Amino acid sequence: MLSYNFIKKILFLFQPETAHNIAELGLRVLPNCRLLNNYMVNKNFVMNSKLSQEILGINFINPVGLAAGFDKNATMVKAMPALGFGFTEIGTMTPKAQEGNPKPRMFRYPEKKSVQNAMGFNNEGSTKVLENIKKVYPFTIPIGANIGKNKTTPEEYALNDYKTLIRKFEDTSDYLVINISSPNTPNLRDLQNEKFITELFTMAKELTSKPIFLKIAPDMEVDVAINLCKTAVDAGAAGIIATNTTIDYSLVENCQDFGGLSGACLAEKSYNLFKEIAKELYGKTILISVGGIADANEAYRRFKAGASLVQAYSGMIFEGPSMVRKINEGILELMKNDGFDNISQVIGSDLK
Repeated sequence: MLSYNFIKKILFLFQPETAHNIAELGLRVLPNCRLLNNYMVNKNFVMNSKLSQEILGINFINPVGLAAGFDKNATMVKAMPALGFGFTEIGTMTPKAQEGNPKPRMFRYPEKKSVQNAMGFNNEGSTKVLENIKKVYPFTIPIGANIGKNKTTPEEYALNDYKTLIRKFEDTSDYLVINISSPNTPNLRDLQNEKFITELFTMAKELTSKPIFLKIAPDMEVDVAINLCKTAVDAGAAGIIATNTTIDYSLVENCQDFGGLSGACLAEKSYNLFKEIAKELYGKTILISVGGIADANEAYRRFKAGASLVQAYSGMIFEGPSMVRKINEGILELMKNDGFDNISQVIGSDLK
């Protein structure tokens, strides 16, 4: 087998978005190559009862999932076990197809193991994505549907976009995620206010019994973020996903002045906000941590801080297809060292 370091050198010769498209093509084809796919599943997918959890009635074989943004159109779901993921999140989908922002809109910073994107919810639209997901759902691992409003939808009509998407994807996903925290759709983050969140989750709970999460940005003041999360939970949110990408451009020297940063540069900022939210909401709702997670130590401290699950994406660009396996194997080793028999004992252990 070719080493990922060799493959990465080739991929990094291309513009980041082109490299992503090449990877997508490979992952779409992979499940049809049974020998290779089975080899990768056996190599990368960690099945150990110590990592297994049932959360909100959903069985998670391992606690490391793919974050939204990678599989925007639900074309790569079948390949996710080969990469080791215990669950996957498709999207962000919008009601109508949209091209997203002008190119170039994705940048990598290898020295920081970080990425910057200003994609702008580019996707084929809810009807096409629904066709794709119907071909695989239900799947061997849980699938989340991350949904957002169209760029052209005025703020006062945003609720209708989310209503359309919840109705469309509730039967073909295990959970849904409300995305109002991307920095790449103009004024989207303005919807991160208590009035809209209350209206949104009140409506959502009337539409579906599926768990619905709120995904928040890392750039809010701590007290504002906590209040918004509490508001969402009080209105019916099943949990909080923290965090999306950041617009704190001080984290990477000479980066672009637009779009959101992710990867290693985000780890500390994301962890610090997650930790504060967990102090208030651990035990009261389900918490998922994302942002700069690429190794077992980072994942483990998120679990100890109160995360039931973690998600990764940007780290895979730099670490390759063995990343999730290494994370899960590392978690098991850390659990053994600390005397924990199950991942559930790790979760929130810093708060107990």
